[in-house]
Amino acid sequence: MPERIRAVQFGCGPIGCSVARLALQKKTIELIGAVDVARDKVGRDLGEIIGLEKKIGVAISDDYETIGREAQPQVVFHCTGSSLMDVHTQLEGIISTGTNIVSTCEELSYPFWKHRELAHSLHTLAVSHGVTLLSTGINPGFLMDAWPLFMSGVCQQIDMLRVTRVQNASVRRLPFQKKIGAGCTVDQFERLVEKGEIRHVGLTESIAMIADALGWELDRITERIEPLLALKSVQSDHISVEAGKVAGVRQVANGLQEGRVRVVLEFQASLGSLESYDEVFISGTPQLLIRISGGVHGDIGTAAMVVNAATRVVSAPPGLITMKDLPITLCTT
Repeated sequence: MPERIRAVQFGCGPIGCSVARLALQKKTIELIGAVDVARDKVGRDLGEIIGLEKKIGVAISDDYETIGREAQPQVVFHCTGSSLMDVHTQLEGIISTGTNIVSTCEELSYPFWKHRELAHSLHTLAVSHGVTLLSTGINPGFLMDAWPLFMSGVCQQIDMLRVTRVQNASVRRLPFQKKIGAGCTVDQFERLVEKGEIRHVGLTESIAMIADALGWELDRITERIEPLLALKSVQSDHISVEAGKVAGVRQVANGLQEGRVRVVLEFQASLGSLESYDEVFISGTPQLLIRISGGVHGDIGTAAMVVNAATRVVSAPPGLITMKDLPITLCTT
């Protein structure tokens, strides 16, 4: 059996805990450390935090530098935030210890459109330390970028690509339901949109990745966000929504080239949605339409993508890479 990959979980929120639980099930991964800054978590056993009925002998620390220097992990599962500006110092610290990173930071999935200089800096730092930096997840990371790009391989030419993700958010975690505005009035929703608190991060990054991979030089990328209203009272285990209030969000991003729409990404998530599905439509030769009925569970899929990418990242060339640069990510044992 090949030597197991030594890994550290960095960030023990809902997604980080899902990643850690899955990593512990993998024969190819040895989870040797965990990091979080929350005072109620530091010093506790990771097994307790992620919901296991036993301790696993991994204490949560708030000091990654010491773990990186003494334990010398091969990869860090980084799950702390969506904004690259908020987390780049964490990434730089991990890279400086000579450790590869698989992150869930959505803006890191393809930072060259919004954060070109910072992306170049992270790439240069990673190369200088001989490590690889990747961000992935279900979206961005697979459903709205890597999956349609893989499908494009059977096309002779492509005119336009559209991806639609529709979710019944009733089964998702509470932070996700809050992030889509469930339970708000329309006025509250619009104020939260203006503050940037209601917004699915990653559509712009996915469009930029798709366009770059297909050789399209886009002029601009636009996004619009609007509320989805409850036609009748709906509820989840966490939130009740009266008829007429916001049940969720619809967000549409367009990538334009010379005034022509080349990529459309539509994201919908609401409580009480009648269906969930993920769909890719490619207008070209041949024309393709593929739908996953029922959709892919976001939290389950994100944890899987992060953990399954570890073996690829450890063996990848050093630097900042994206999912279009990585060999196909497979389910590892």
